[in-house]
Amino acid sequence: MPRAGVGRPTSFDSERYKKRDTVEHASDRLKGFHPVATRYENRAYSCLGTVTLAALVAWLRT
Repeated sequence: MPRAGVGRPTSFDSERYKKRDTVEHASDRLKGFHPVATRYENRAYSCLGTVTLAALVAWLRT
């Protein structure tokens, strides 16, 4: 008996796939920013600031 969420999806939603692809590309761009990729921050506010800065830099480069 197959488990839920394992195997091929019952249908393919191209719009949902496009949105997922956009999110994956954005996270890959953020991981290119060294402090985000290595996760040196110990505090949540510091991590949020680093991710915000990386997102701003990625946005300005596009």
